[in-house]
Amino acid sequence: MQTATRQYLAQVAREKALLPFHGYLEGKEPNIEPIVSLFPKWSLKEADRLWCAAFVYYCCIEAGFKIPYSPDKCVTCSLAGCGSWEEFAMGDSRVEYHRRGSGFVPEAGDIVIYDRVFINREHDHIGIVLKVSEESILAAEGNIFDENISGLVERAMDDHIRAFIRLPDGFVY
Repeated sequence: MQTATRQYLAQVAREKALLPFHGYLEGKEPNIEPIVSLFPKWSLKEADRLWCAAFVYYCCIEAGFKIPYSPDKCVTCSLAGCGSWEEFAMGDSRVEYHRRGSGFVPEAGDIVIYDRVFINREHDHIGIVLKVSEESILAAEGNIFDENISGLVERAMDDHIRAFIRLPDGFVY
């Protein structure tokens, strides 16, 4: 059995993003049930077009990280919300939280929180870093480009990146 590491998380995220998962698409029933089922108060219809953070959580669980879907540090909701990932990381001293511009160098398997990608709001999207270059990151994301599918996206290292979260290898809540 694979141990929960950021390297393995990046591998799982790439594999899962390329399936691809999708919500309701014309002529296709959604296949995001494995993701949505981790959140007992959520239905497929409620999750449709809002499942990017749930995708990140699903990948973390699949990679072996032991995190409840609604940790104590998540005041506003479960880890199905981008803002809750931020609350969780900022509230748990074992988890690293780094704002963009702090000098932190992201690596594969880190979680990236974005601002103003879809709805011109703070922390409105999230993904898992797969590769880093000087000017961009490649990330595995759910619900990308308003297409309601998962995939790999290259995004500039600009002010749309809010922060990075680093789970320690072997993390158990």
